[in-house]
Parts: sequence; structure tokens; C-alpha cells
Amino acid sequence: MKTLLPVFVLLLGSGIAIHARAAETGKVWEIEATKDQTFVVKGEKKPVITAKAGESITLRITAQKGTFQAKDGAVHGFTIKSLADQGWNIRLKEGIQEVTLKAPEKPGEYVIECTVPCGAHHADQKMKLVVTP
Repeated sequence: MKTLLPVFVLLLGSGIAIHARAAETGKVWEIEATKDQTFVVKGEKKPVITAKAGESITLRITAQKGTFQAKDGAVHGFTIKSLADQGWNIRLKEGIQEVTLKAPEKPGEYVIECTVPCGAHHADQKMKLVVTP
């Protein structure tokens, strides 16, 4: 019985640390940049992701090659122009990329757009980031 209590406390302590680490990184959003020049957010009817102001956001983005690609091999872009200098300017190569970004401190709606000419409907390839207080 004496050995079970320290093990339980150790496991409980580890569980708290693991939970705290998961809370720090926030939700993982699964996004697809399709060959048809659209953004699709897994589990959502519309291409919208939400976050609290200043929250850490992990994006797992699967990019499919459309009709065209850039000279550097990028098949899509994932950019909020006003936040490009804060990491919100990702060039996507074909396959899966995972990035963690910080949501803006200012609540509001931000347009995410493709910045790599990827096909005929490239200009319409947009989605939203909604930041809440």
C-alpha cells in the first residue's frame, strides 16, 4: 500500500502536466487546401476557424496540387495579409504541414486567402479566422 500512493501521486502529477500542455497549444484545426482551389475545414460546414484572442492555434493543413504551382514548389498559400509579418504567411507544398500560430490580440474576423496562383478559381480561395475576446 505504501508504494501505491507515490505512484498514484506521480501519475496524477503527470496527468496534470499533460493536460496543461494540451491547453497551452489549443485546438488542432484540420484544413484541406484542395486541388479545386477551395479551403475545407474538417468538421465544419463553412471554411471558418475560431480562436480566443492571443490563443495558440495549431493548423494541420493538407495541400493538394491544383492546375499550377509556384517555382518554389508551393501549391497554395495560407495568408492573412495584415498578419503576414506575425507568421500568418504560409507557403504550402503538396502534402501535410503542421504549424502553430498565435491568434491576433484584437478580436474580429480575418480573411485567410491563397497567395499562390494555383488554378482557375484561385481568386475565390478564401476562408475566415474569427477571433473572440
